[in-house]
Amino acid sequence: MGGAAALPLGESRTNSSGRVLLTADDMRRALARIAHEVLERNQGSRQLVVVGIQTRGVHIARRLADNIERIEGWRPEAGALDPRLYRDDPESAARHPVRPTQLPKSIEGRPVILVDDVLFTGRTIRAAMDALLDFGRASRIQLAVLVDRGHRELPIRPDYVGKNVPTAHDERVQVRLNEVDGEDSVALVRVSPERAEQEART
Repeated sequence: MGGAAALPLGESRTNSSGRVLLTADDMRRALARIAHEVLERNQGSRQLVVVGIQTRGVHIARRLADNIERIEGWRPEAGALDPRLYRDDPESAARHPVRPTQLPKSIEGRPVILVDDVLFTGRTIRAAMDALLDFGRASRIQLAVLVDRGHRELPIRPDYVGKNVPTAHDERVQVRLNEVDGEDSVALVRVSPERAEQEART
């Protein structure tokens, strides 16, 4: 790897994409910390299921499972969930293609860690919890997010957070992952008022 040295977690710099919130090293450290917190809170339960919300949440969930495997020597079952059809605004599903939902055979009675890249209004998370109920009643559902940007519309709070980032409505948290974008970074970028309004509904 080359380029500038990693910034201390919590500091930021700017590049052509906006203000950098997390570098690749910051993301790696944040997910390692979350893995330790998940194991501590769940007492190392081998019943853990890690479920990522499509799309970037799925890749973050797999990385979280990788970290748990490195720490404990066993890998939790992981899955993918697209909750768009469970949202209270059906037009959201119409704007984007619905992606596959693939869950372990049973989540009944098991602790589920729901994983997403950015927590914003909370509407997607509520839909995801409704969707999970169709696959079984988990013993508990916990939420892990890489970035919490605030502006909640629903009383939803994450259990595990990589970074809290206060944002304005005309700012967007842009998460780039190596699996999708060819690099790891999180940046804060300005968007048009129209785009901000649209994203507030997603």
